[in-house]
Amino acid sequence: MNDALDRLRLIRTEGVGPLTYRRLMGRFGTVQQALDALPELARAGGRAATTITTRANVEREVAALTKLGGNFIFLDTPDYPEFLADMPDAPPALAVLGDVKLLTTRCVGVVGARNASANGMRMAEQLAADLAEHKLTVVSGLARGIDAAAHKGAMSTGRTIAAIAGGIDCPYPPENEKLQAQIAETGCVVTEAPLGTAPMAKHFPKRNRIIAGLSLGLVVIEAAVRSGSLLTARLGNEAGREIFAVPGSPLDPRCKGSNDLIRQGAHLTETAADVLANLPDHPARQGLARDPLFLHAKSGLAERTPAWEAASAAEIASGRQKIPVLIGPDPVAVDEIARRCQLSTSAIMAVLLELELAAKVEILAGNRVVRIAAA
Repeated sequence: MNDALDRLRLIRTEGVGPLTYRRLMGRFGTVQQALDALPELARAGGRAATTITTRANVEREVAALTKLGGNFIFLDTPDYPEFLADMPDAPPALAVLGDVKLLTTRCVGVVGARNASANGMRMAEQLAADLAEHKLTVVSGLARGIDAAAHKGAMSTGRTIAAIAGGIDCPYPPENEKLQAQIAETGCVVTEAPLGTAPMAKHFPKRNRIIAGLSLGLVVIEAAVRSGSLLTARLGNEAGREIFAVPGSPLDPRCKGSNDLIRQGAHLTETAADVLANLPDHPARQGLARDPLFLHAKSGLAERTPAWEAASAAEIASGRQKIPVLIGPDPVAVDEIARRCQLSTSAIMAVLLELELAAKVEILAGNRVVRIAAA
C-alpha cells in the first residue's frame, strides 16, 4: 500500500507527466529515490522550489475512489493492460470502476462524431453489438453520438470499456451519467484524471490515446477532417494498431475524415466481418521503434537504464546552456535538438527532465518538446 501511495504522490506532483514518470523511474529505479531527487532536479532546471504532493492528499483520493467502488492500477504492475503499457506516454496510473480484467481482453475501439447522423449511430450500435457478440470488448469515449451508440450496442450482447476525460466522479456529458453507471456495473470505466477533475478540451487527447492503447484496432464512423476521432486513429496508427473506417456520403462533412482514412489505406468497413478478418492478435508496435530516446524496459520500469550513467557533469552543464535556447513555443523534435547541440542522448535526457520538472518545457508524445509560456 505504501508503494502505491508513493507512486500516486509522484504522479500527482506538478511537472511529472507520463513521459517524465518513465524517465524518473528509469533513472532512479524506485519511487522513493525519484521523490527524493525531485527538488534538486527542479532547482537544476531553474525552479526555486517544487512541491511534492503530500501523502495525506493521495490517501484522501484513494479513500474517495474506494468509496465509489473503484481502485487504482499502476503502469508496471500485473493488472495494467500490456498493450496500453506499450504506448510511450502510457498513463502511470489509472482509476478504474468495474471489471479491471476487461482491460486485458481483446479490445476494438469504436469512435466517431458527436453530432452523428441517425444512420451513423445505427451503424455504430449494430457494429459494436456484433463485435461484442464475437467476444471482443468494445472501447469508446462515452461522448455523445457515435461513442454512446457503440457502448449501448456492445452492452446488448457483451462488454464495453468507457475511457473518460475527467475524474470518475465527474460524468461527462451530463446526459451520459446513467450510461456511465451502467457501464461501471457491467463493464469498466477508466481514466487517468484525478477525482474531481472536470473534463476540459486539453484532457480529451489524453483520453483518446487510452482508447488507442487498449485497442488492437480502431473503427472510425463519421469523422470530420479536424476531429478527435481522427486524432485517435492517428495515435493508433503510430502505435501499430489496425485502422478501420466506415464509408459515408461525400456530401456529408461528417464523413470527410473517415472517407480520407480509407483513401490512405484504412480497411473499408461495412460489417463486423470486415473487422474480424483484419484484426491482429497483437499490435505491431511500429510507433515505439521510432522513439529511441525514451525507450522503456519491457521487464519493468524499475530497471536502471545504463544511458543515464553515461553523461558527465560537464556535458550536462553544457546542455543546460545550449538546450533551452533551442526550444520555442512550437514543438521541436528531440532528434533535432540533439543534432544542433551535439550532446549525448543521456545528457539531453537529463537536461530535459530538469527543465520539465522546473515547468519550463513540456515533453510531448512523438519525441517532441515545447517551451511552456510563463504565467
